[in-house]
Amino acid sequence: MGLTRPAGLPVRGRTALVTGASSGIGAATAAELGSRGCRVVLVGRDERRLAEVAGRTGGQPLPADLTDPAGLDRVAAAAREADLLVHSAGIGWAGDLDSMPAERIAALAAVNLTAPMLLTRAALPQLRRRRGHVAFVASIAVVGVAGEEVYSATKAGLRAFAAGLRHQDGIGVTTVFPGAVRTPFFAGRRYDRRFPRMVGPREVAEALVRGVERGDAEVFVPRWLIAPARLQGALPGTFHRLARRFG
Repeated sequence: MGLTRPAGLPVRGRTALVTGASSGIGAATAAELGSRGCRVVLVGRDERRLAEVAGRTGGQPLPADLTDPAGLDRVAAAAREADLLVHSAGIGWAGDLDSMPAERIAALAAVNLTAPMLLTRAALPQLRRRRGHVAFVASIAVVGVAGEEVYSATKAGLRAFAAGLRHQDGIGVTTVFPGAVRTPFFAGRRYDRRFPRMVGPREVAEALVRGVERGDAEVFVPRWLIAPARLQGALPGTFHRLARRFG
């Protein structure tokens, strides 16, 4: 770990682009940014929900599918005008890896990892000029979760991309690692793990915006999740024995 603290970004008066803004963490982040005087561009696939979020937050809806090249191009054009990018869009899948459809693997990689990389690349000139900031919504699943191997891999890749991006001059980078969050991600799924406890999307959004404004490199929600993340990095064998016993 030991990451250098990037410069913080006061969000008032700035323009933010938030992906995954039609629900969950993205919608909550849009609301938090709007309440702090930030102009927000809302990106999502569900036009009806996006319009509802726009009505609540005063944000500008931009319907787009990040797996579609044309949709990605539209979002990239908007990202070139932003001071803050919040990569909140994400999809998941849980089950036995050998039964996971190949197209679902491709979709997770496209939305969770490829889209944030391409949109960040498109926005870099503007971010450097404005000393802007990029925020990534990763997951505590970066430690490796049974039955969610592909999802874990995409979020671990996002963390590595963010770490490399911190070497860019003139921009700040914050990565947020939520545990289980009450969002559509868990719709129709029973959450029966003993820990971490589920948190609400607003709790994650507030931590994300605080992290951006303070210039935090990494933010864990809840904060105690930093302990298993550190243990997995330092002693992976011990971590996975404990995870199998208590997970």
